[in-house]
Amino acid sequence: MQIHDYISLDSKRYAKYQVQRIKQRTHHIKSHPRIGKIVQEFNNPDIRELVEGNYRIIYRIVSESRVDILMVHHGARNLYHRILE
Repeated sequence: MQIHDYISLDSKRYAKYQVQRIKQRTHHIKSHPRIGKIVQEFNNPDIRELVEGNYRIIYRIVSESRVDILMVHHGARNLYHRILE
């Protein structure tokens, strides 16, 4: 995982902790898909996000029983550039 690799350059322990926290948040999404707020950049009610630390977990509600994680994006980076890639 790129997030883990990047953070582990400074702290392996914090990298592991951050990845665990992100994974835990995805479990909340699975149970409650509408828990996140609508992502401004997409302005689509089915594309939502939860924030964990500095990271935005961006996902799409496909159905009430299916949610796709689209990306985990660092909040300090411009999401528009990533969308256009």
